[in-house]
Amino acid sequence: AKALPGEGDETAVALARGSLIHRLLEELAPLPADQRAARGAGLIAGTDDGAACLVESLAVLDAPALAPILGAEALVEVALSGEWCGRTMWGVIDRLIVASDSVLAIDFKSNRVVPAGPSDVPEGLLRQMGAYSHLLGAIYPGRRIETALLWTAGAVLMPLDPEATAAALRRAALDPDAVAS
Repeated sequence: AKALPGEGDETAVALARGSLIHRLLEELAPLPADQRAARGAGLIAGTDDGAACLVESLAVLDAPALAPILGAEALVEVALSGEWCGRTMWGVIDRLIVASDSVLAIDFKSNRVVPAGPSDVPEGLLRQMGAYSHLLGAIYPGRRIETALLWTAGAVLMPLDPEATAAALRRAALDPDAVAS
């Protein structure tokens, strides 16, 4: 489960909306602020809910507190894979910031309902971020691995507790449906 009660969208609609917001954030972030709206208008042409997605994406890009994770120093759409519980895991991290002593993995979430705090984050998202943390720990041994969710509704960056994400990943090992999907 990756959504909170009250989301309201069908899965296909939510996925299309999320894909469009991800694309807008990826393609508009490198542009000067005064060029983003025009370029975004071209990207949303003919899409359902495109105007609302563009407004949401521009709000994220215009948030001063988010500039460091959306800037040129961040790695974008980082694919990674590795082993967990005897199975191969893979994923794509939306933004990765690598420093000499730490690594920060950020995943964009376009859910319409934003949790009140990290303790309200859906289990599926905690497992996802736990998996990223596990994989990054193998790639960057000795560095502090941090994860956060960027909720595009409201432009909220929510750091996650490493123990909470690790515990969610451990719970997935006990859930046969989690390792099969």
